[in-house]
Amino acid sequence: MYQFTIPNMACGGCARSVTKALQGVDADAKIEADPTVHRVSVESPASEAALRAALTAAGYPAS
Repeated sequence: MYQFTIPNMACGGCARSVTKALQGVDADAKIEADPTVHRVSVESPASEAALRAALTAAGYPAS
């Protein structure tokens, strides 16, 4: 399981965009995005680098 902090994920629309970007890497990933704390948890066999790259490409770089 990976946990990412995404400082600019601030609303439900942002959380949907983040989820969609991550599903582009792994359509079967289990994703929990919480914009109130700017955090997303991802359960996936995909690499952390691939998930981070997808978030950055979507405009939501993770720290």
